[in-house]
Amino acid sequence: MKIGFIGLGNVGGKLAGSLLRNKFNIIVRDLDNKIIKKFSDRGAQIASSPKDLAEKSDLIITCLPSSKACSEVMESEDGIIKGLSKDKIWLEMSTTDNKEVKRIGELVRSKGAIPLDGPVSGGCHRATTGNIAIFIGGERKYFEKILPALTAMGRKILHTGELGSASILKVITNYLASTHLAALGEAWAVAKKSNLDMNKTFKGILVSSGNSFVHETESQVILNGSYNINFTMDLVEKDMKLFNDLSQKLNIPLEISPLVLDIFKDANKKYGPRSWSSMVVKRLEDNCKINFRASGYPEELVDNEKEEKGYEI
Repeated sequence: MKIGFIGLGNVGGKLAGSLLRNKFNIIVRDLDNKIIKKFSDRGAQIASSPKDLAEKSDLIITCLPSSKACSEVMESEDGIIKGLSKDKIWLEMSTTDNKEVKRIGELVRSKGAIPLDGPVSGGCHRATTGNIAIFIGGERKYFEKILPALTAMGRKILHTGELGSASILKVITNYLASTHLAALGEAWAVAKKSNLDMNKTFKGILVSSGNSFVHETESQVILNGSYNINFTMDLVEKDMKLFNDLSQKLNIPLEISPLVLDIFKDANKKYGPRSWSSMVVKRLEDNCKINFRASGYPEELVDNEKEEKGYEI
């Protein structure tokens, strides 16, 4: 199976890197020529256009920052749709609107090809080692067909149901992560102003009912002061809006999510759209003239777990 990969950013580059590391035959495309050269030096083939990539691939993966970017790559004159033919598979690994996935999915089906959505969760550090989780929506038999590639990119693989279901689940998990992060900012502020030891506070939360994946990971780079979680403020705002829009379509009267979105919008204005998302806690640091620094924490997260072959859960 030849795999085409478009979008080699913070997440996509690591997923494509896992495919290369596991000896898959891949062809890539990205707007950044420096990234392209790195993949070329490692043995990847380079596509001249999205259409060219689709024509030369059996599985076409997109991992892009927005629905708009995906639409341009898929539907432009030299886009992926133009290069599709019968039985090729398109896998959308971006975090995106499930309705947009379904809309483009119909265009993919019109060419005799198969659409799947496959967002990932677990952090860039786990994408680096192939230990990230992957959700897949779409027909079961095609999920099984690409499972060898999925288990090279991720450790825990979940088939969520019909096309679009994986994108909904991903937006839900991102909403929860963002809410946990905003709450952590308040928790750290109370701990600091109460003169608690930051190291002991970290350990205490870690072993308590208040623990979360977000605390285990993002609190470390917050305490270090780098805030480097490899995920930016504009992406959180986009994901939170997707969750809120979905809830409105479902007539669910949310209370917490709109407040959390406002917190991230304020942080976005203060620190910029490309600032690390964990800098949302800096709002309270600045307002209270405190900081959450402690020694012994990493500048950037590293997955210390050994890479393992993935499996379906």
